[in-house]
Amino acid sequence: MASFDSLRSFRLEGRSLLLLDQRLLPLREEWIRYDDAVEVAGAIRQMVVRGAPAIGCVAAHGLALAALGAPPERGAFLAAVQEAARVLGASRPTAVNLEWAIRRCLRALQLGLGRGVEAAREAALAEAEAIAEEDRTACRQMGQHTLALLPPRARILTHCNAGALATAGYGTALGAVRAAAEAGRLERVFASETRPRQQGARITAWELAREGLPVTVIADTAVGALMYGGEVNCVVVGADRIAACGDVANKIGTYQVAVLAAHHQIPFIVVAPESTLDPHCPDGSEIPIEERDPTEVSEIDGIRVVPPGVPCLNPAFDITPARFVTAIVTERGVARPPFGKGGTGSGPPPA
Repeated sequence: MASFDSLRSFRLEGRSLLLLDQRLLPLREEWIRYDDAVEVAGAIRQMVVRGAPAIGCVAAHGLALAALGAPPERGAFLAAVQEAARVLGASRPTAVNLEWAIRRCLRALQLGLGRGVEAAREAALAEAEAIAEEDRTACRQMGQHTLALLPPRARILTHCNAGALATAGYGTALGAVRAAAEAGRLERVFASETRPRQQGARITAWELAREGLPVTVIADTAVGALMYGGEVNCVVVGADRIAACGDVANKIGTYQVAVLAAHHQIPFIVVAPESTLDPHCPDGSEIPIEERDPTEVSEIDGIRVVPPGVPCLNPAFDITPARFVTAIVTERGVARPPFGKGGTGSGPPPA
């Protein structure tokens, strides 16, 4: 069994950022080298790396690369960094962690600039590394907080991938799975395949099988049948953005899982770091939903399966209203409904 702390989706090597190409999993493990922010933004957009916390960490490192490569003259340096921030920020609109990490890295860089350009470069890189390290610690904390909400013999359904590869390590939803395994309380994980890009079938199953954890892949359309048959006793998912009222944006298909869980009186738990909370977004209607290339739906492995001329819709995310959410877990603790006027944006109370 591999260590629960061994999986990483990115690493810094000198002045380059290496990303594990998640599009190729589980068939191949290949790392791609990126040397500037434009390349990193392309990798985020093309889903070489995905998962809200990981996207934030990688964007911060992309901004650090821009700072390292920017001209030494102060005005030109700032212009280059600000343009890099703009390009990185536009790469994927739904995950609020992306904007949060870029803003945080920019603040550190501007503070460092008071001591000169070289200090600003060092500050940006140090902040990017700090964001990643804090995320790993937060994932461990979230796993422990979620553990208190799980049944003694947990049969967890999870949708998409909110694991080590979607974060800086350990994972959010899969961090809870790993915590349950470490406590001897995990009976089985059901990973819904998560069409159209199949992150559950390809990545969640790969992560858990690699660590020797009991995982079974199911079709997205089998979720209701398993719940009706009593196979699932809790649902644990991640999030890309959480509005102040507790509405949750997550991978497309999450909403229907939440509705089915509510119907079958199964706990529906959202696990995400505080950086995913958006106190400036009042509810889910204000969350931008990314529309991806329709060929992701119309083609499978490059072969068209939809009749020519028939249009396809491909929203990457959906909104789960707060009324379907049993609990939201961050590194600070557990929040339960009603989430209150300030929503989860004011931070959940300690567990």
